[in-house]
Amino acid sequence: MEEIVEIIKNVTVIGGSIAALITLISVAVTLINGLKCLMRSQMLHTYYRHKDTKQIRQYEMQNFLALYEAYKAMKGNSFIDEIHEDVTSWEIIT
Repeated sequence: MEEIVEIIKNVTVIGGSIAALITLISVAVTLINGLKCLMRSQMLHTYYRHKDTKQIRQYEMQNFLALYEAYKAMKGNSFIDEIHEDVTSWEIIT
């Protein structure tokens, strides 16, 4: 009987641990999706601010490229690939 009680305690602890892990994973996924949204928004902001002149400051290009690399590493969608291709063809001004 004591063994059964011990097994039930262990199953309860394991179940609680699994529930906590699922919650953490859910929060992590939500944070990653939020970060991707912010990165995409910032890249689009840069794109629309300079698309008419097709000129971009060096630091803005560096920021854009860093955002793009992080966005793609987080499995960001291909929508931004065309924007990236266009921006990287622009003249870089200092």
